[in-house]
Amino acid sequence: MANLTPSKPKKPRRAPARSSLGPVSDLEQHLPSEWWRKLFNALYVKTDGDVVENSENTRREVDFLIAAAAVQPHSAILDLCCGQGRHVLELARRGFKNVMGVDRSRYLVRLARKRAQAEALSVVFKEGDARNPRLPESSFDCVAIMGNSFGYFSNKQDDEKVLATVGKMLRPSGQIVLDITDGAYMAEHFERRSWEWIDEHHFVCRERSISADRERLISREVIVNDEQGVIADQFYAERLYTRESITRLLEKTGFRNVRHHGSAESVSDRDQDLGMMARRILLTADAPIAIARKARGKVQKIDVTVLLGDPRLPDDIKLGGQFNPEDMDTIRKLKSALSELPNYTFRYLDNHATLARDLDELRTDLVLNLCDEGFNNDPFKELHVPALLELRRIPYTGAAPGALAACYDKGLVRAVAMTLDVPVPLETYVRPGGQGATLPSVFPAILKPNYGDSSQGITKDAVVHNKGSLLDYLERLRVEFPRRPILVQEYLTGAEYSVGLIGNPDQGLRALPILEVDYSRLDPSLPRILGYESKWDPQSPYWTEIRYVEARLSDNQQAQLIEHSMRLFERLGCREYARIDFRTDAQGEIKLLEVNPNPGWCWDGKFNLMAGFQGTRYAEMLGQILAAAEERLGIVAKLQPAQAA
Repeated sequence: MANLTPSKPKKPRRAPARSSLGPVSDLEQHLPSEWWRKLFNALYVKTDGDVVENSENTRREVDFLIAAAAVQPHSAILDLCCGQGRHVLELARRGFKNVMGVDRSRYLVRLARKRAQAEALSVVFKEGDARNPRLPESSFDCVAIMGNSFGYFSNKQDDEKVLATVGKMLRPSGQIVLDITDGAYMAEHFERRSWEWIDEHHFVCRERSISADRERLISREVIVNDEQGVIADQFYAERLYTRESITRLLEKTGFRNVRHHGSAESVSDRDQDLGMMARRILLTADAPIAIARKARGKVQKIDVTVLLGDPRLPDDIKLGGQFNPEDMDTIRKLKSALSELPNYTFRYLDNHATLARDLDELRTDLVLNLCDEGFNNDPFKELHVPALLELRRIPYTGAAPGALAACYDKGLVRAVAMTLDVPVPLETYVRPGGQGATLPSVFPAILKPNYGDSSQGITKDAVVHNKGSLLDYLERLRVEFPRRPILVQEYLTGAEYSVGLIGNPDQGLRALPILEVDYSRLDPSLPRILGYESKWDPQSPYWTEIRYVEARLSDNQQAQLIEHSMRLFERLGCREYARIDFRTDAQGEIKLLEVNPNPGWCWDGKFNLMAGFQGTRYAEMLGQILAAAEERLGIVAKLQPAQAA
């Protein structure tokens, strides 16, 4: 058995400087395809604050919106890609009563909410992807995309998808308002290099170039603190739409009567490099004609079949080896929540003895796969359930067999995480029956089976503080799980977090508020872990004393955890929803614990608790998982023809 080498203690320091790439000959080669996931944070507000925090710019832009779209105080207005909410807040100050802002950046949405609260303004801000903000159709009189917030995606089809989505959200008499960079002007007049002080201690160096296809402007910003050095070296890009090309795109997506309203130029507090905000196109257009509204008949509900574990069979994971009253109550609550979703009809399959035959005869639009117990309640056969569906070409929610198999192997997930630069705990892998010549030298350590979920094999005795207790628990695991490898990991003693993700990378993946495990009420003599007792034994202090709260993390820490989680989600092939768990080591570094595809769906589980932090009800959370699968699979509600009189 290889030695675990302890990490060197880290000296506390403020905001450590980052390295710079140095000279770059081709900016486009270094541009992340989804650069917008990470850019819009506190540094964005600082570097672009001369324009986007300028009250005169906001006043002028809202003046234009009100005049061009002829909105009234009672109008329902959506500011899509609202950033820190400056237009929404200004509209509210002017007496508009029904205004909403949506943005993908959690940092900017939280900043907008704080500002609204400080001014006692009644507005709504939500996190959401512009391609699919998950808002009701025909619900807005005006959708505005202001402040040059259009054209970020690397694929032009995504821009088209944004406009198509806006068209659906508008009422028949509604209008879109666009304020975007003047691509023709910018292609000829962009500054190739510049630098400027952005406050007393920070300056930014910028360089720009046109992309190889001549359709995007690529920018690089190196942000420097006069004491700490380089704190960011970041790349971003925007599509250069001309008046003609944006008109064609609007008309392609069904918008009518495209009207150009001249151009806008920004006021700057620093009056230096205005970048993409230097000159912009202002235009409006009427909502597309919604042909579907004229069709006769009613929408036919989507038929969903829910797959569950089999309560008739033994279940070695559950306390007592069988379904308990708590499990049956969980299923009742699930059925009650699903019954609240108006656009679906549900049926349930839980008899595994007849499951193959039932699936052969099944006619359904979608399977909601909640059988995380596995086929015949065997956790090693969790992947067999989607495999049965794959063989029959039945569409289903959640991870495919390959993703479930990969994530079931904790050592494999750790190896994948390392290739993605996600921090992981120190670890030793012990083969079944292997006799280690040496033992880890770092204590405390924690032992766990390499394969499995639901914290099987992880009890309060799994945390060991010396060689003797390590050998004792290792032998106990070998007896209980004779064919499974064992992991010996450094025991992470700091705060524990969970990140919940809903959606899919290609259609929009978003994070729920991060959860933190509150161990403060637990007896100090007990190790602070979420082991088997915390999930299955209602009499255990781990069940009764542990609480779950919204995480208290800095914006940068939250952004980093979400970024790590999204990279793991995509690389491991998760779909629709997943939960990724992390914990902090003694030096304050947050490290990966595990990736959970198809995580627990129960009403009192972590995933639903995270949804609840943002005010999402249990039924709504389940509906969002269904909607993500429908979007990935291209499932649409069918129109039921009206019966002849």
